Amino acid sequence: MSMVLEVDAPAGVVTLNRANALAVEEVASTLLSTEDGRIDDRGWVRAAAERAHELPISLRRALSAYRRDSGPSGALVIRGLPVDESLVPETPAQSGSVQRAATIPAATLMMVTHLLGDVIAFRPEKSGALVHNVVPVPGSEDFQGNEGSVLLSFHNENAFHDNRPDYVLLLCLRADHDREAGLRTASIRQVHDLLSDQSREVLFRREFVTAPPPSFGLPAGETEPHAVLTGAPDDPDVLVDFAATTPLTESARTAMAELQNLFATNALTHYLVPGDLAIVDNRVTVHGRTGFTPRYDGQDRWLQRTFATQDLRRSRVHRIGDGQVLYG
Repeated sequence: MSMVLEVDAPAGVVTLNRANALAVEEVASTLLSTEDGRIDDRGWVRAAAERAHELPISLRRALSAYRRDSGPSGALVIRGLPVDESLVPETPAQSGSVQRAATIPAATLMMVTHLLGDVIAFRPEKSGALVHNVVPVPGSEDFQGNEGSVLLSFHNENAFHDNRPDYVLLLCLRADHDREAGLRTASIRQVHDLLSDQSREVLFRREFVTAPPPSFGLPAGETEPHAVLTGAPDDPDVLVDFAATTPLTESARTAMAELQNLFATNALTHYLVPGDLAIVDNRVTVHGRTGFTPRYDGQDRWLQRTFATQDLRRSRVHRIGDGQVLYG
């Protein structure tokens, strides 16, 4: 049986039928005992990369097409992946929560990540774990990061870092109680032609600096001045974090405000349910989240997150022994 690809959706949507979902689960189950289920072990990572090529061909084709061209929205949602909410334990509520033991959802997430590139992580963030738990944490409600629950500003993931990921993957294990939390995405491709000529020209100037996100726990500091838009004038990349990027000139401030307003007006909101995997092309698309009210009762929203890069070699100087974790 084949998968259904909803090409008419504003963001690409791939829906797995039952047969393909079971096939994904069968492949994922082979990874549960590999290297004693230690996700961060190099042998386990290699096995996940190899098993990824055993996933249903229709899923692999959809991911290959997305990797070549992520489309107008730069976002892809895969629905129907094997997540049995009755088997999901209580939602973690501690800061820095990660997934280090193999599960069906985590193995599925890692295999899909490998079909887009190589999985990477950052030592200062979540202790360098490859699979992150994105959960609300008591006392961190106002945090502009993965542990908060207020409106999360639009941003490119790790915008301050020279080796930021090319793709951000978010797999839903549990939705929030009130179904208020929505992943918001907005692509420069959606708003490029709506920008004024003046703002577009200013956004290509190196008149912006960006600070590391709070989740890295790094000392205060900023990048060297950079442009918000780079690359092809008709299809540029975007680099901004509206909670951490500072314009250096008045014209830059005006242009950045115009971009932020256009993103807000044209954003897509994805209300993820268990088994939904959202993929964001971090080069052309920013993402954020609507606010929601956690209850801290063990049943709060729970996503698992990974990062993929298409050019692992580029960060070699920052990775000890050619591992997956960047130390600088």
